[in-house]
Amino acid sequence: MKHVFVFDPKSFYGQQWKMDGILDNIGQFFRTQDKPDFSIQFSRYRREAIVIIQEEVDKAKPGDIVRIYAVGGEEILFDCLNAISHFPNTELAVVPYGETNNFLRIFGEENVQLFQDIPSLVPAQSISTDVIKWGINYALNSCYIGVNSAAAVKLKAIKSSLNKLSFILFSKFVTFFNYFASAFDSEIASQDYIITIDDQDYSGNYSLIHIANGPYHNGKMTGASAATPDDGMLDIALLKASNPLRTMVTMRRYSNGKRPRNCVILQAQKIKIHSNRQMWIQLDNEYIRDTDISLSVVSGAVQMVALNDLSYPLAVLAKA
Repeated sequence: MKHVFVFDPKSFYGQQWKMDGILDNIGQFFRTQDKPDFSIQFSRYRREAIVIIQEEVDKAKPGDIVRIYAVGGEEILFDCLNAISHFPNTELAVVPYGETNNFLRIFGEENVQLFQDIPSLVPAQSISTDVIKWGINYALNSCYIGVNSAAAVKLKAIKSSLNKLSFILFSKFVTFFNYFASAFDSEIASQDYIITIDDQDYSGNYSLIHIANGPYHNGKMTGASAATPDDGMLDIALLKASNPLRTMVTMRRYSNGKRPRNCVILQAQKIKIHSNRQMWIQLDNEYIRDTDISLSVVSGAVQMVALNDLSYPLAVLAKA
């Protein structure tokens, strides 16, 4: 097996010492191995990881499995996922150093930091995992359309314009203001969508559409609490439009793992959405504006590394 560690240096901004420590741990571990086959790469701009991984796969011995370690946050994970989804004989491991690491929380929040332990992660087995497909792009965790996505885009813009300390001090206020503004914007909170889910029509005005492959978002369990990335299905939530105050209450309940009364939840394999106005779309940590989007589940598309024999059904048991 060939092991490729792909670092996102931006995830360690101001913490070079932390990245140096991980690099030392990797080197120390593989120096104890017989005929180690590993490399360390740095993805310094978006999508560079895709090129890096293609080159590493091309250099691998015929028939060898190439295991990619995404070291950082959601952005490097998205890039690594979209690279390996196009190659056979590849596996993906998450080494979490981001702010939320939504996907790994399905194994239990107490286990997330265990994935930072290189000696445990390298010999761990992988498990078959579904992904969300959109055109040539893939997402591991979820797709949001509507109020949540619009607020997240604006929050990201504000965050990039402030230094880290200022954002921490004002983050709760800024987050609330963004949701407040989005909920009171009828063009976002009551957008008209033409929706086809597994050939059934669900068209209407919605404040939020959530297509989930996993149950977590922004570090918290969502109303799609039963979403599991190995059942060959997508969990879809449609939150019907309402007045602004009720929209805010509904969004809060859903974001805290509840299922509001005006929420339709179902399972499906594909969904197609059209709107006459551009939609606010968040695909994992990617932000898109478009009038059309078609999503489908690709069952068992990737092999995700799960240490200590962890498996997805453990998350289902924890939710019961």
